[in-house]
Amino acid sequence: MATSVPPVATECLAADAAGIARAASFLKAGRLVAFPTETVYGLGGDATQGAAVAAIYAAKGRPQFNPLISHVADFTAARKLGQFNALACRLADAFWPGPLTLVVPRAPDCPVSELASAGLDSIAIRIPAHPVALDLLRTVGCPLAAPSANPSGGVSPTTAAHVLGDLDGVIAAVIDGGATVVGLESTVVSCLEDRPRLLRPGGTSRRAIEEVLGMALDTPDEADSTAPHSPGQLASHYAPHASLRMNATTIVPGEAVLLFGRERPAGLERAAMVMNLSETGDLIEAAANLFSHLRRIDATRPGAIAVAPVPDHDLGEAINDRLRRAAAPR
Repeated sequence: MATSVPPVATECLAADAAGIARAASFLKAGRLVAFPTETVYGLGGDATQGAAVAAIYAAKGRPQFNPLISHVADFTAARKLGQFNALACRLADAFWPGPLTLVVPRAPDCPVSELASAGLDSIAIRIPAHPVALDLLRTVGCPLAAPSANPSGGVSPTTAAHVLGDLDGVIAAVIDGGATVVGLESTVVSCLEDRPRLLRPGGTSRRAIEEVLGMALDTPDEADSTAPHSPGQLASHYAPHASLRMNATTIVPGEAVLLFGRERPAGLERAAMVMNLSETGDLIEAAANLFSHLRRIDATRPGAIAVAPVPDHDLGEAINDRLRRAAAPR
């Protein structure tokens, strides 16, 4: 009788020179390593190796029409992947390294696998603002395709423990760099046309980007979410197991509740569990807590999650975007 072979446990590496060197050796061999960025933990693979990119899709159970972001260590490396017009250069100068992804035309000799771009003639590029991520990118010496290190459509990871909870035995290693600071994925802006378009709100606010550009961003076309041009555009995404409803002002008995600020919805005493994104109503704190709080609530397996209203400005726009996608029909 054949016996199944148990999966090899994922290594948890320290965020030091030895850990980064071991992670780089895995990546060069075409294996997958999760690593911290300032936004969330990324599931990294050598973006120039088609097999490694395919392994990312397989590990996540991710639709192959959903493009991946290529992470690089500096603007010189970014220019080898994509073509930057004047507006894209202005945004790169202002926000890189940082939580902003730019979608630009692929360079003619771009080494990134076309699978990472989902067959499109554009590429999504980011320089992360995290010392561990940058050290890893410099050590491995190639762009890393790195979506969030979790099963596709699920809640993004903000600690190494979250990654291990989802992908232990599936990937080679995770570098433990502690909890992420921003806690939301990067903002994605398309620079493929004369006027930049906001494809996904995230860790860099629309207002900050528009101040640098001196113009308003075009809004994303939600009708095109079935064939996304960047990560995070699928209608249902970032979803916990439990159903989620937004802007809750009344609580149904047995619901778990995610609050914001000091407002208390009616019937809160009937909640199965209560957590607060930010008692003081701080959107930066709320963004950092969003995914970790959703994971903690979801682990209790509530029947549903009710989320109190969150202001829809600055980082609140990105928080509400994630909540809308988590609440979408699946």
